[in-house]
Amino acid sequence: MTTKNERPLYRLTFSRITGKDKDGQDILSRPREIGAAWARKGDKKGAILNLDLIPTDLVNRNGVLFLVPVDAADAEDAA
Repeated sequence: MTTKNERPLYRLTFSRITGKDKDGQDILSRPREIGAAWARKGDKKGAILNLDLIPTDLVNRNGVLFLVPVDAADAEDAA
């Protein structure tokens, strides 16, 4: 359980690949937040991913995951 002042290190978002542009680059949909990465307790290194949902396009390799850092302004918006 988290306390009120804890916040994740990163927000995890997913964007589906919707097509290709004229240069052959992927066109991505608007990113959707699907989870967060939380710091491990104590002196353990790394983070723990907490997924709220798993997009089916992720399984099919038809999208991109983004880790977006959480800053103090994000934390205030979420409260």
